[in-house]
Amino acid sequence: MKIGIFDSGLGGLIILRDIVKKLPQYDYIYLGDNARTPYGNRSQEVIYKFTQQAVDFLFKQGCELIIIACNTASAKALRKIQQEWLPKNYPERRVLGVIRPVVEEAVKVAKKKIGVIGTKGTIASEAYIKEIQKLNPRLEVIQKATPLLVSLVEEGWQKHDVAKKILRIYLKSLKAAKIDTLILGCTHYPILYKEIQGMTGKRAKVLNSGEIVADSLSDYLKRHSEIENKLDKNSKCQFLVTDISEHYEKLGRDWFGPEIKFEKINLD
Repeated sequence: MKIGIFDSGLGGLIILRDIVKKLPQYDYIYLGDNARTPYGNRSQEVIYKFTQQAVDFLFKQGCELIIIACNTASAKALRKIQQEWLPKNYPERRVLGVIRPVVEEAVKVAKKKIGVIGTKGTIASEAYIKEIQKLNPRLEVIQKATPLLVSLVEEGWQKHDVAKKILRIYLKSLKAAKIDTLILGCTHYPILYKEIQGMTGKRAKVLNSGEIVADSLSDYLKRHSEIENKLDKNSKCQFLVTDISEHYEKLGRDWFGPEIKFEKINLD
């Protein structure tokens, strides 16, 4: 049995990279629905449909545990999948998201104010606000939708002056609010980690979501030996996508490594 990683595009490769670095012994299947990306501007009904299709596909490929790396899908589809769909279809298997582990870390390190940047869909869902308030209602959360960052990262413009100007505009209100912790609420954003940390300065700690999710998965498997014992340990990775192009292949090599080879599948 394998560990599945699902994202609406290829940003989840950044999460998978950190997971494999932390837990190299397991077998993984990555699924990127890049033919239908982005999810951020779609309705909750459509996001749930796409996410459920992907999860079902990964289970049929032999996954015991799936991590939804996409923040938008985690915010708008995960709970329904866990509470309604999973018990009826795969009651012995598990689906996890990326929002909860990042929130738990943010609450640990934050002093007063947490900033969150993400796609329009993730920010509109207020998923981070709700999860933070469950753990510590005294913390203030300031959100900012930053959708242009995805395109900048996918164009490889993270070092470009245009990216720096856009980042300054996006981060201005968060800096003015004097946040002390910043959550990168999109799988693409860790590519901009150094640039964002440089602009927020020493005042705010920028959380590395990939490392946090990897640590959380490691802890989860230690606590759930009934799942861990079922996992294959051949150190293999399979990469599935719903569309292949030279651009996507380049992103895969840049974000995961030169050894990556995509296979095209159809979720419809």
